[in-house]
Amino acid sequence: MTENQKLYIAVFIALLFHISGAIGILCTPYRDWFIQNTSLNLLLMAVLVLFTQPIRNKAFFVFAATCFITGMVAEAIGVNTGWLFGNYVYGAVMGFQIAGVPLLIGLYWFITVFGAATTIRKLNHWAYTKMTGDTPPSARVMVFAYVADAALLTTFFDWVMEPVATELGFWKWLPDGNIPFYNYACWFIISALLVLLFNKLCFKQDNQFAVHLFIIQLLFFLVLQSFL
Repeated sequence: MTENQKLYIAVFIALLFHISGAIGILCTPYRDWFIQNTSLNLLLMAVLVLFTQPIRNKAFFVFAATCFITGMVAEAIGVNTGWLFGNYVYGAVMGFQIAGVPLLIGLYWFITVFGAATTIRKLNHWAYTKMTGDTPPSARVMVFAYVADAALLTTFFDWVMEPVATELGFWKWLPDGNIPFYNYACWFIISALLVLLFNKLCFKQDNQFAVHLFIIQLLFFLVLQSFL
């Protein structure tokens, strides 16, 4: 199977699940069933990212594992102490939990950071190809800009998702449901560190499906945010 065939299959499945999910949550009496199966959707999307990754070498799995572990540890600190993100608790929708954190949240960190980092990588490549005749920025400036842009995009994704996630019962902010700015500050700092690792590791960083999935999920949450 060619890389393009894998991409088409994965994008079709991602679109099918997210469009069906949006319709099911917004327009049918089976809203609770679709919400309860969020964990299945997230797990499937992670499998599709692995399926479409051009070369799955050691560095790729190091990055995936680091995202998973970092996300789980940071969220456990947040849930149990409030030192990171703020005061919040997870609902039962996301499935099995360790220390109050659903295991699938680690996958969510990987998918989100990987998608944002890959998207910015492709945008930067396109932008730099248009700079013919211009003096390119220094390598240090390029790395700084790349990490900052990818971290901002990851944080923006969380900003779009947060109101929907709380409305659907994925988690709850305490005591009054207001989402603190500190949550987004933590998202930016942690994702910037993960993107810096992404930039340092040597593996194939042009997974086109990761870009498509990032856009599909962003649109999914924007639609739900608009109509819930």
